[in-house]
Amino acid sequence: MPNATENGIPERAFRFLRVNERSTKPRKYGVTEIRGPYYTPLGANQLKDIFETMGEYVDALKFAGGSFSLMPKHALQQIIGLCHQHDVLVVSTGGFIEHVLTEGGEAVNSYIRECKNVGFDIIEVSSGFVTLPADDWLRLVEKVQKAGLKAKPEVGIQFGAGGATRREEL
Repeated sequence: MPNATENGIPERAFRFLRVNERSTKPRKYGVTEIRGPYYTPLGANQLKDIFETMGEYVDALKFAGGSFSLMPKHALQQIIGLCHQHDVLVVSTGGFIEHVLTEGGEAVNSYIRECKNVGFDIIEVSSGFVTLPADDWLRLVEKVQKAGLKAKPEVGIQFGAGGATRREEL
């Protein structure tokens, strides 16, 4: 690693400017999650560039909008593998599990299994677009955990795609 400091973090330009101190990865707090493919495609080459320039600050990569379900399996696993090489956890999307829920219990079980098989670390369990009773939400979190994955609950109400759509546009 070029110009690494004693803790292995590359020497930063503009070191005279104050920044929040961060522990080394994996972090328990001060975690930074970036978006993967969503509005624009993100492949392994672009991700390598991100990790080369800002990788020390990236803790998780979140696929959004079910984009991973459209990708060739080898490309998805290449991106996930690259993340793991850089100590970056990989998150499947919460909004997408809400879609999977509409296809029934077996689809949910298959989805969780496939997330595990391709290498996801975390499944976001969201209630931004659908309302889930608390007991159902907890059972879903337990299923994710029993599969050996982390559950990342997201609580909130969204309006429109990604929550950014103005009410008048709906």
